[in-house]
Amino acid sequence: MKEIKEMAENLVEVRGLKKWFPVQKSFIETFLARRVDYVRAVDGIDFEIKRGEVFGLAGESGSGKTTTGRLILRLVEPTEGQITFDGMDILSLDSKAMHALRRRMQIIFQDPYASLNPRMKIGEGIGHGLEIHGIAKGKLKRQMVLEMMERVGLTPAAVLYDKYPHQLSGGQRQRAVIARALILHPDLVVADEPIAMADVSVKALLLELMLELKREFNLTYLYITHDLATAKYICNRIAIMYLGKIVELGSLYEVYSHPLHPYTEALLSAVPVPDPRAQRRKVLPKGEIPNPINPPSGCRFHPRCPYAKEVCGIEEPRLVEVGTDHLVACHLRV
Repeated sequence: MKEIKEMAENLVEVRGLKKWFPVQKSFIETFLARRVDYVRAVDGIDFEIKRGEVFGLAGESGSGKTTTGRLILRLVEPTEGQITFDGMDILSLDSKAMHALRRRMQIIFQDPYASLNPRMKIGEGIGHGLEIHGIAKGKLKRQMVLEMMERVGLTPAAVLYDKYPHQLSGGQRQRAVIARALILHPDLVVADEPIAMADVSVKALLLELMLELKREFNLTYLYITHDLATAKYICNRIAIMYLGKIVELGSLYEVYSHPLHPYTEALLSAVPVPDPRAQRRKVLPKGEIPNPINPPSGCRFHPRCPYAKEVCGIEEPRLVEVGTDHLVACHLRV
């Protein structure tokens, strides 16, 4: 009975998830190479998202964070692996069943200007999902959209309803894509760098808004970011990704207070401290991120790791539990 209860607590479960994108080549290059090269964007990851939590996915650009979020929503199809949403294997669903399920899982894209239709008025764009899923149209749709616009701070809603995206400020556009994601009252929201394009002055306001909406609508967030400072403000648990792999995972307190992987240590050392007198030792990885088409053998971080041993370049470390709700993939810690 205990095992069944634990399964019910997880809204999303990911097992052995991979996404390899084939590299586009000319016919001559393909013929001469006699093989197909792949970008290993996501290369075998496992994690769970508990119902009602904010699960963070952090790492440098190119680590596979955004691809992971799109895989969970089946916006792209995985190369290999299993994705379970509320007990359902979503990879086994046909297009009709997946269409119905999308009402329960929405996304906030990183660039609101690029994700809004420039020829569609803001109100129409926010309420488009209501028509797609047959929930409301006409006056009822307009009323529901105006209420959601007011709730996310898009005021005066009646005036902004008929504006086009280019007529809104960056902060207003960000609120619009948040409203569009929540208008269907989903269970899961994938927030892909949701405040990256906003001004510094409104980032804290948007994070506070997201937390208020989470409590009000009983949401579960997958919060994708490269900014560990904002992740500390909003997340309950966090996973650190590097070159398609999860290198550390655990509760926010454990990962931030006791970082075990050298890559996590480096990321945290780069977080600014609001005290000009504070003295901090920055742990900067040497070199650049390796090519994801031909990643290093063993631990993928070992060419940049200041503590690397011989085994790090030979054997790939497994993600193992080293403490209460704290996992790490590092030969130095196991």
